[in-house]
Amino acid sequence: MSLASAPASRLRPPRPARGWQWHQHRGCYLLQATALTELDWLVHGFTTRPGGYSRLDGRPVCNLAPVSWDSADAVARNQRLVLEALGAGDFSLILLEQIHSALVRRVDRPAPQPLRGDAAITDRPGLLLGVLTADCVPVLIADRRRRVVAAVHAGWRGTLARIAQKTVGDLRMLYGSAPGDLVAAIGPSIGVCCYEVGAEVAQAFAAQFAEAAAWFEGPFEQLATGYEPLPLQWLLHDPPGHERPRRVRLNLPAANRAQLREAGIPEAQIFDCGLCTACNADWLFSYRHEGARAGRQLGLIGLRSARRARRPSSLSERRNPCM
Repeated sequence: MSLASAPASRLRPPRPARGWQWHQHRGCYLLQATALTELDWLVHGFTTRPGGYSRLDGRPVCNLAPVSWDSADAVARNQRLVLEALGAGDFSLILLEQIHSALVRRVDRPAPQPLRGDAAITDRPGLLLGVLTADCVPVLIADRRRRVVAAVHAGWRGTLARIAQKTVGDLRMLYGSAPGDLVAAIGPSIGVCCYEVGAEVAQAFAAQFAEAAAWFEGPFEQLATGYEPLPLQWLLHDPPGHERPRRVRLNLPAANRAQLREAGIPEAQIFDCGLCTACNADWLFSYRHEGARAGRQLGLIGLRSARRARRPSSLSERRNPCM
């Protein structure tokens, strides 16, 4: 299946931040960070919704995880298509049993069952580390000197537990990585524009991070502390039984970017694509937007063997011609 017969306007992908590019292969679209594509010994990409062998509302979609409306065969075919698009058809795909934790798993070989955790790290060529998302933040990290890679899944609970920061710490401890040698790419996730959360989330972040207020929009101080100045209380007074729940919006990508900086990665080596999954639901799966109908996309990173390291001959080969 492909989107070849779709209107041209539907084929035009959203524009990511500077330093990102699109790659298209047989109707499968991947988003890639230029700073990582320049490493000829690395494969990486963030998958998107269009194309693939699954069908939703009569359209082909590239769902990459078991969901109630899709078949295991379609998911497996989609996974093979994505690996082919990356030029990693002979890689072993390593997926985690994601549990919204701060558990980082070192991977040296394929396992018979998925390991439980929310980040994977390796220095072994031929292993393609993947994290599944449909609003949570996918982070890919590469050590340019020691050739070590990591894939991180950060929902709000994992972010609260500092999963991105802990992953950098494990890269330092287990592989001797220096943070100044690391490059991090933050893929599509739900943006601050669309991610409303309640007082319990605001309070949890306020208790853990001194700078938490910078990651929220809305009455963060009031929700985090439970205190509102008297005039505001009077203005927002509702009849009994009609009180409105107070909400704020959380910027998960910004929180993870701050953790990567705190771990020592230079700001200039952290790349956020800037795409919101909920705002771009035609191109990206979003659980907040679609609920149980949402599929899953993958953030993927792996090491080529020394003999297979290569560099695309030109930037135009990697760019989507629609851009």
